[in-house]
Amino acid sequence: MERRRLPGKMAMDPLSAHSIDTMPSPAHANFPFIEETRFGNWFLKSDTWKVHVLRRALNDLTRLLPGTRRRFPRVLDVGCGFGHSFAELAGRFEPELIVGLDADPALHERAASAAEDCPCPVKLHAANAARVDLADDQFDLVFCHQTFHHIVEQEAALREFFRVLKPGGVLLFAESTRRYIHSLPIRLLFRHPMDVQKTAEEYLALIRATGFDLPDTQVSLPYLWWSRPDIGFLEWIGVPVPKAREETLVNAVGVKPGRP
Repeated sequence: MERRRLPGKMAMDPLSAHSIDTMPSPAHANFPFIEETRFGNWFLKSDTWKVHVLRRALNDLTRLLPGTRRRFPRVLDVGCGFGHSFAELAGRFEPELIVGLDADPALHERAASAAEDCPCPVKLHAANAARVDLADDQFDLVFCHQTFHHIVEQEAALREFFRVLKPGGVLLFAESTRRYIHSLPIRLLFRHPMDVQKTAEEYLALIRATGFDLPDTQVSLPYLWWSRPDIGFLEWIGVPVPKAREETLVNAVGVKPGRP
């Protein structure tokens, strides 16, 4: 979770020397960190999160991938949290390396176990998404799942995702929209920077404005039960899901122009 971005551009790779990079980068130390609530941290470790949020989003994003490419050797997991996504990414995309990036100062304590248990090598990198302190053109895939609504400098973060991706690299973007983040239960149970939240259309426009190729065929707008004001109760009793609605979730697969 991030606050402010320092000017400039990093062209260094602090990951080459250590299997688990536990120290925050110099730039990272200048970013205030918003601690998640106790409930939020509990929920991020729950089966509901792992199955109905993370795995469901990855299923949808994998379906949206263009062409036949399904193997991505170097993966950047932005906002990796407790590392629940590591094994999922390893199983789906056969990476040679996953870099788990998070702004939480306790990244090592939170994610080291998942990194060690992952079938492929994982390096943990404490940094802010708006300045990731990694070299240009080094990743085949950037995974940003339910992280972007924590980021204040969203335009800067997307520029960083674009910069560190190789030409032809893929951004897997799964996010909750303003409609969901501004709902009363989420405001009460979690902490977010409320003034930066966006609609689905605004997130898609931002991704495209950064330079990613993002046709409508690579966009999904799921209306999952946990993202609705009634938590799916009306559908459970037989009321049809409304077709006219403000979307609560957006999944998108953007591609950096160029040949992989």
